[in-house]
Amino acid sequence: MEFLYEYGLFLAKAVTFVVAALILLGSITAAAGGSRERGQEHLNVRHLNQRYRDMEKTLGEHLKTPRSLGQRLRRLGRKQDDKKPSPPPDPDRSRIFVLRFHGDIRASRVENLREEVSAILTQARKDLDQVVVCLESGGGMVPHYGLAASQLVRLRDAGLHLTVTVDRVAASGGYLMAAVAHRIVAAPFAIVGSIGVVAQLPNLHRWLKRREVDVELLTAGEYKRTLTVLGQNTPEGRAKFQQELDEAHALFKAFLGRYRPQLHLETVATGEHWYGEQALPLNLVDALSTSDDELMRLSREFDLYEVTYRRKQPLGKRFSGAVDGALDRVMRLLGRT
Repeated sequence: MEFLYEYGLFLAKAVTFVVAALILLGSITAAAGGSRERGQEHLNVRHLNQRYRDMEKTLGEHLKTPRSLGQRLRRLGRKQDDKKPSPPPDPDRSRIFVLRFHGDIRASRVENLREEVSAILTQARKDLDQVVVCLESGGGMVPHYGLAASQLVRLRDAGLHLTVTVDRVAASGGYLMAAVAHRIVAAPFAIVGSIGVVAQLPNLHRWLKRREVDVELLTAGEYKRTLTVLGQNTPEGRAKFQQELDEAHALFKAFLGRYRPQLHLETVATGEHWYGEQALPLNLVDALSTSDDELMRLSREFDLYEVTYRRKQPLGKRFSGAVDGALDRVMRLLGRT
């Protein structure tokens, strides 16, 4: 047992050192490269209907085996017709704008999302056009995902029908975003729910005390700090910290009650998660399907436009994004959802 204790202590030290080193290196890189690199913005729009038609034609042509000269000539003629530009979309036909959001702990893509939403709102027609968001996120920091959900609220407040599709996971902050939608479509084994708030941090006070290391923590305000990593935590601090978690959970449930009143919150707001098949009878989702099937089905009736905003990030931000991704994976391995 002593060996396991020492090994666990060594592992905690190593992880702490590596994370600190990565953060320090990221800060230095940002300071060195931020002044040299300028962000480049780009809004990309892709007509998905044409993509599906091209796929259909390509596969169809390969499956056909011409047996006569006439068939070969007709096939050659069709290929020439395929090179002609497609007719312009019908301006009176309803359009669907497609967004994709892949979230990490800090919801880093929210900056792209807010630009994509703003672009759509300049062109979208109330009560005629729609938006589909392909969402993948296991949640993260409350303010970050609160802002991400607020971006989707902008679409709904503008009178646009909003659908969210979930192929793998929309849990915690991810489900906070999904709940804004008029309709949630999930794959049968997609993970949804995890309606709760969690926080954890190590405390090194006893370890430091054994090594005769003092930590001075000075605050102005009774609850400026509740729980700390290095100082001695108090029952009052723990109670206040728990109160703050409970308040965040209450806000989470109130938000869900506003946009998804069909939920029985006493049943689903327990922090548990469910697979799509289980989530359907609980009203956490409205239908079972993959995003691929949903988009292909809609493409037969609407014009689909995928909107993607990209900004070339300075080297420092790209490095910090890689650090965030690594931390996100570590947290999920430790059991955080």
